Amino acid sequence: MEEKMHSQNKMNELIGNTLRIGVFAACIIALIGGIYYLLTTSGQLVPDYKTFHEGGASYTTFEGIIRGAFSMSATEWMQLGVVVLMLTPIMRVVLSLVDFSIQRDWLYVGITAIVLIVIIVNSLVGVG
Repeated sequence: MEEKMHSQNKMNELIGNTLRIGVFAACIIALIGGIYYLLTTSGQLVPDYKTFHEGGASYTTFEGIIRGAFSMSATEWMQLGVVVLMLTPIMRVVLSLVDFSIQRDWLYVGITAIVLIVIIVNSLVGVG
């Protein structure tokens, strides 16, 4: 019984650390991108924000964000921070699925799997 509680505490600690590290990493990545953006665009004219101008694929696709981050684009670094922030709670769901599987709590395995499938389908299909 004590070993089961110890493994449960370790899993809860792992989930908590994943959330903390994910949020911290997302903030650092976005902050680096923001500072780099300010350094590289200072002195330029302020864009006209009265009308909406759609960004390129580099802002909206994972591949574009990664390529832009490797090419040291400040806006893609900020976008990468947002992606890391969005992936953090998804990792929590994955770790919960593993935890419930280890505990053999099949009801919660099923519920968590459904939640994970909904997240993945909505992320891939999206709206429009």
